[in-house]
Amino acid sequence: MVKSVYIHIPFCKQKCLYCDFNSFQNKEVLIDDYMKALYKECAKFSFSELETIYIGGGTPSFIDSKYIVELLKMLPNAKEITVEMNPCTVTKEKLMDYKNAGVNRISMGLQTTNDDILKTIGRVHTFEEFKKAYELVKEAGFENVNVDLMFGLPTQTIKDVEESLRYLISINPTHISCYSLILHADIFKNLPSDDDEREMYYLTQKLLKQAGYEQYEISNFSKVGYESMHNLAYWNQEEYVGLGAGASSYVNGKRYTNEANIEMYISKIDVGDEIKNIEEVQDEEDKLKEYVILRLRLVDGVSINKVEEKFGVDLIKKFEKEIERLHKLELVEICEKYNENFLRLTKKGMDFANQVWQEFI
Repeated sequence: MVKSVYIHIPFCKQKCLYCDFNSFQNKEVLIDDYMKALYKECAKFSFSELETIYIGGGTPSFIDSKYIVELLKMLPNAKEITVEMNPCTVTKEKLMDYKNAGVNRISMGLQTTNDDILKTIGRVHTFEEFKKAYELVKEAGFENVNVDLMFGLPTQTIKDVEESLRYLISINPTHISCYSLILHADIFKNLPSDDDEREMYYLTQKLLKQAGYEQYEISNFSKVGYESMHNLAYWNQEEYVGLGAGASSYVNGKRYTNEANIEMYISKIDVGDEIKNIEEVQDEEDKLKEYVILRLRLVDGVSINKVEEKFGVDLIKKFEKEIERLHKLELVEICEKYNENFLRLTKKGMDFANQVWQEFI
């Protein structure tokens, strides 16, 4: 049963230079028609109950909050309802509208406290604007707040990362996502070396642990009990439905992707044409391999017992050669936790996670 819904709002005030998501600037004229089409798509589903709703983008807070309010009226309440916000689009009015509509989690991108770097990567907000936005979010009564941080940015130093981390620790959000992206060298110059980027990651792990954040996934840290339920649904290979242009769904072992072009999405919805394209139809072998890869993103790793229950196979025997190779390279280990045995990444394995996942593809 589908218990998670992702809703895509593809509009932005300005598209960040590193962004590969299905998002667009200077298309405000389409917002009203797009949201009407989105309501129509949403109305096709009958969700009896939901665990999570995630409204992402793009920049959901760029559009009028009335659209988000109307959308949430069409869905059952969920335990976790997240809205992504860009700091420069945060207002008291929007926050109160979200809160009254049932939103209980806000996710904002800081990326770095260095204004020069923010400008270089195409962010439209300044550090000062983030600080004011965060204050508004807290004043509105949102307890569960995620902040995104990036490392490996142009001209960024280890000291820059430390300053950003110490600032975040001082404002004490419940969740912090820290990640690096593959930035195109033809667009960005003066990128940190691989060694420096690794040191930035180690520093992130160290400082956040000292501050009481638990790392539960390669790029995600939270206070106890504030892990992202929505992202955990992905990493646990649970079913989800994606609504909106370019959104993906995973149901009954099939992956679908919606029409990504905004104009085509609106047009197809209006005339009743199919908007979903089947990207993958999985057999049991595909599901198993994907499950192992997804769970290896988590610090706990993949439960050997759970694989037996879910797929009826012995994980260690099934991937004996792969696991042996990775173990010799000190990239994976078997440990006991919660009275179960888990296969998980080592500290070194987190640095070379792509190499680990490749073994299970």
